[in-house]
Amino acid sequence: MKSADIRETYLAFFEEKGHRRVASGSLIPAPDDTSTLLTVAGMQPFKPYFLGRETPPSKRLTNSQTCFRTPDIEEVGKTLRHLTFFEMLGNFSFGDYFKEQAIPFGWQLSVEGFGFDPEMIWITVFGGDGDLGLGPDEEAIGIWKGLGVPDERIVKLPRSENFWQAGPTGPCGPCSEMYLDRGVEFGSEDDLPGDDSDRFLEYWNHVFMTYNQDENGVLTPLPAKNIDTGMGLERLAAILQDVPSVYETDLFQPLIQLAEERSGVKYGDDEATTRAMRIVADHARGMSFLIAAGVVPSNEDRGYVLRRVMRRAIQQGRILGFEGDWLNDFTDRTIEMMGDAHPQLNSEKDRIERWVRAEEESFGRTLDRGTALLDQLVEKAIEEKQSWISAADAFQLHDTFGFPYDLTKEMIGERGLEVDDQGFEELMDAQRRRARSGASDGSRGERHERILDFAKDAPDSEFVGFETLRSETGVGALDLDGGAALLKLDESPFYAEGGGQVADSGKLIWDGGSAKVTDVIRVGDDQVLELEPSADGGLPDVGVTVEALVDRETRFRTMRNHTATHLLHAALRERLGTHVHQAGSAVRPDKLRFDFSHGESLSGEDVAWVEDRVNGWIKDADSVRWLTMEKDEAVKLGAMALFGEKYGDWVRMVEVENVSRELCGGTHVSNTSEIGIFKITSESSSAANVRRIEAITGPDAIDWYRERSNELAEVGELLGEKRDPVGAARRASEKLAEANRGAKAARDKELGSAASDLAAQVETVGPVEVVIASVPVANPKQILAMAKSVQAAKSGAGAVLAGADAESGKVGVVALFASEDAKKVSASALIGEIAPLIGGGGGGSDEMAQAGGKNPDGLEAALEAARKHLEAFGS
Repeated sequence: MKSADIRETYLAFFEEKGHRRVASGSLIPAPDDTSTLLTVAGMQPFKPYFLGRETPPSKRLTNSQTCFRTPDIEEVGKTLRHLTFFEMLGNFSFGDYFKEQAIPFGWQLSVEGFGFDPEMIWITVFGGDGDLGLGPDEEAIGIWKGLGVPDERIVKLPRSENFWQAGPTGPCGPCSEMYLDRGVEFGSEDDLPGDDSDRFLEYWNHVFMTYNQDENGVLTPLPAKNIDTGMGLERLAAILQDVPSVYETDLFQPLIQLAEERSGVKYGDDEATTRAMRIVADHARGMSFLIAAGVVPSNEDRGYVLRRVMRRAIQQGRILGFEGDWLNDFTDRTIEMMGDAHPQLNSEKDRIERWVRAEEESFGRTLDRGTALLDQLVEKAIEEKQSWISAADAFQLHDTFGFPYDLTKEMIGERGLEVDDQGFEELMDAQRRRARSGASDGSRGERHERILDFAKDAPDSEFVGFETLRSETGVGALDLDGGAALLKLDESPFYAEGGGQVADSGKLIWDGGSAKVTDVIRVGDDQVLELEPSADGGLPDVGVTVEALVDRETRFRTMRNHTATHLLHAALRERLGTHVHQAGSAVRPDKLRFDFSHGESLSGEDVAWVEDRVNGWIKDADSVRWLTMEKDEAVKLGAMALFGEKYGDWVRMVEVENVSRELCGGTHVSNTSEIGIFKITSESSSAANVRRIEAITGPDAIDWYRERSNELAEVGELLGEKRDPVGAARRASEKLAEANRGAKAARDKELGSAASDLAAQVETVGPVEVVIASVPVANPKQILAMAKSVQAAKSGAGAVLAGADAESGKVGVVALFASEDAKKVSASALIGEIAPLIGGGGGGSDEMAQAGGKNPDGLEAALEAARKHLEAFGS
């Protein structure tokens, strides 16, 4: 049975059992789910339904959820079953059926739908846990026995195996797993389900979602008993296609065959080849789906996960002898194989190709140099009869040469060596950015829980703020215990913070009092107001009618900025390419911030073009309208969805006529002309491969231009030409340039003489001919000019030159090598090592690098360190 047929058989079976088929959720969890960086389980997108915080579109759902897990990444390729990316087929019940129906469903589909021999099916159940205060799951055992499964094929397992939870906190419960006995040829007679063996293959997990676990490990019953099951598509395909591992299924074979074609060797020829092909195939699938979900390579959080799998794949490709740019061939094959079932792969094909190509190019030289240095370290350890390499060496590989520590560990592990993890962690502690955790400070956590508890115990508020900024409505609930006053309105005109847009502010007025609305907190489709009472300290009682007033000026300033972000997004995609996607935003009344995926800084021309394009749309006075429709219809109309956002079946689409369509729940102006004017105030890096633009609109932008106009007038007055400040500045610039030319000519003559003297000092240091000396200038550009003069005077010679300015305290250092010498030593690595000695930092390429600092006293030490660095490479 082909994998596509397996997927369809499963989903169609549960549709017949009254389940609603839904699409896979994103690999990026919803913004309020901080338990994991990536979606690790089929139930994760449905957590709000399990917790009773949101209402599901149906009490019975089924889907095939894309998942990504990295805890066992080192095992990928070694075993027959470990993967990073996989699909999890699942059926879910939210307070509808429980064990009495879920277990028979599993048995029926296994035997009748997939044709399994009932004698070969084994079952595991939760055996109880004293710490949790729970006994064995006798109810599940009884149901399985009622279906004909004998006692000897029902195995009780501990909490570690048969109590399921997606993360350290959240919905959880006992589970029962179905295993297929593949025969003693895959293990031994004594094997049982749950053993570390390939004989029993677990293919379906039935989780009886009963509890919620808090950060202290305490279990509390969920509002309703729920069912969450998960069946790994890849594992089931291995069973039904009668192959020994997931890698021989049709989900991997096209990728394995491509690896064979590229390498000229066969899968199964030897252990190293087989492992490498498995890793390349698994990681090609994983990176394709991660990039399609909106992840970009970086050194933190989920971006680091993506970078890690990309670099592992590239390194394994080297083992297979792949030449040139090859990784996109594997992501293209992934898209061909899986694009029909997962259309986002087709729509994001250009984006996938761009990031894969960029990472392959950037990591190529790092891999070459890092591998060579690692080989030297391994050879040294073997010669000295050591079983490890030092943490300091591993740290240098990571910090100076950019070689990933995970890759260092893995590659030396293949040679039978180890590295000092603890020592490396201590060295990294000062610089490393720790991956985001779900933890927050206690006070914020307590406030969050208080708000959630308050919201769920009161009727939902109806948001009417798209239509009006004023509402006469009733007080639905009030809480004065535990801090700020919390209140719910029957109808609320206040926008709750979400989608990057800040919450509204305003006030409540009632007979005898008033209160300031200081925050509006979104709770699913509901909201809670946080209030600051007026001087009299009173608050309205439940049932009292109040006048809810949104601060009109603040709301309209925010609306202008929100619509401007949509125009900015459209302009960036038009200018830079369709790989640009929103990676975050903050829409406030005073400014907007827009983060987007792009690998390089924008030029001045890019910024000006984008700014002009947005202002052109503002002048066009295009209509802005919003429509509520089914998500599928909006997507067909070309509406862009934000990566990581969770959408229901019905969505709100905001359309700027002739410009853009986006799924958006925020507030907007009704015509682009209402924005007034748009001004970009800054463009910078937000994270690796993510750029950030900040901008202002309307009165704030007008004030900005007024301030610049006043400054320009002041410049004209200082130059004696108030009516023509630009002409005066131009003439002053010409005079200054003429003076600089004279000074430069004199300086060049002096530096040329100094460069001639330096050329006479060339010596052999390590494997290269080089001059290492101090010079009478501190500007890195001037030092580089001298280094080039030395290289021209002494053909092929290298130069490491440093100089200091006594008055300013600035220090500059430059390393320059000919292309042949740069294959032996790296200017970038050398500068990276000595720059801290002059109190600074820098970088560059293998042929040329430079740094600046503020510690003149370290100049001689830096030059001596450069000499030792080169001597370490030998002659």
